[in-house]
Amino acid sequence: MKLGYAYDDTFLLHDTGSFHPESPQRLESILNRLNQTSYFKDLHWIKPSPLPTELIEPAHSRRHLEKFLSIQGKRGGFDGDTPFSESSFDAALLAAGSGVELAKKLIHGELDSGIALVRPPGHHAETGKAMGFCLLNNIAITAHYLLGQGAQRIYILDWDVHHGNGTQEIFYDSDRVFFTSLHQYPYYPGTGSYSETGRGKGEGYTMNIPLPMGSGDKEYLHYFQENVLPSILEFSPDYLLISAGFDAHKRDPLAGMNLSTNAFAEFTRLALSACKQTDSKLISFLEGGYDLDALADSVEAHVAVLAG
Repeated sequence: MKLGYAYDDTFLLHDTGSFHPESPQRLESILNRLNQTSYFKDLHWIKPSPLPTELIEPAHSRRHLEKFLSIQGKRGGFDGDTPFSESSFDAALLAAGSGVELAKKLIHGELDSGIALVRPPGHHAETGKAMGFCLLNNIAITAHYLLGQGAQRIYILDWDVHHGNGTQEIFYDSDRVFFTSLHQYPYYPGTGSYSETGRGKGEGYTMNIPLPMGSGDKEYLHYFQENVLPSILEFSPDYLLISAGFDAHKRDPLAGMNLSTNAFAEFTRLALSACKQTDSKLISFLEGGYDLDALADSVEAHVAVLAG
């Protein structure tokens, strides 16, 4: 497997403040852990380019684009959870550009799979607003780019502990993007019930698996086997994109789930198995995870499987 990872030091300059859980230390801990492995040096580093602003609008409204453009070089916040600093504009464009850069490499056959080790994360950003630590919806922007490059079907799998409300909302009317989320419920942001299944042409192309607090490996793997894998095989996507949050780990301070580190390796094995059966390519996007050691260990478990 030729695995590429997108990363840039600019991500560390997105300053969220001293006490914010979505801190630069998250990426530093991940990179420190990966650099201790025997295989990381053999992976392909992809230097991301800033996302051209014209690629923002398919996923976001003109109003949100204008609001985002206005933060360049400034410090403030979209809301109480979603601050920005002088370098956040640049970091967000590189984070969204990371997925597009990896997509280009997959299209041209230079990579078999990719992972975007980025911040700020993206899956809460809706068509018209930033929220939940997310400025731009990185995975949705990449999905739109792939559709524009000729992909017919894209499957987005979100296993972050929080429901991927932004990604769901952006593709809620689409029959070309199948969105699945496993998440703690009820919990922030309050969306993601079983009844949310899509609208119009998109009816039946959203699948939410809301799980009660305390759910662990057994419960998650049951739904992977019974619901997630069959839906991927039936949809037969060209690309499988993963919103890979690691905050359902039992040690995470922001949530109440009970996953082990090994669960993320199992999720990845199952996703790769589905890709093999459907001849689809995979790109993973870093989302949440706020216990630094648990995050680093879980990302390493995920990457080790992707790297083969």
